[in-house]
Amino acid sequence: MKSNLIFVITLILLTNVCDTAGQLFLKTSINKLNLDIHGIRKMLIFVGRLLLIPGVYAASIFSLLSLLIWLYALSKAELNLAFSVDSMHYIFIALASKIFLKEKVGLNRWIGTILIVTGITLVTLG
Repeated sequence: MKSNLIFVITLILLTNVCDTAGQLFLKTSINKLNLDIHGIRKMLIFVGRLLLIPGVYAASIFSLLSLLIWLYALSKAELNLAFSVDSMHYIFIALASKIFLKEKVGLNRWIGTILIVTGITLVTLG
């Protein structure tokens, strides 16, 4: 049973890595565009320009991969365990934002992240 739990946690962490990569691609893609989208015409132009950015397609691929892994993980785990471990996504996003996007992650965010990790650990072990 222990090896199954480790396998499931690994799958869920892999979905988190894929989700994080996808979010990084989306963020860097959207940062390339002007978000002045007041009105239907400007919104259509915005969507058209967005569809020309390769990062949007990379994000879609990572999202699809994440979904497929997530569905498999759900077939092997209890839902409450899966969602608890999936909360690691918050940690991955905070780290990736700091490392790859050079965003400032303040002390309160790190404290919150530590509390999330503690909660995940308690739920997973409980």
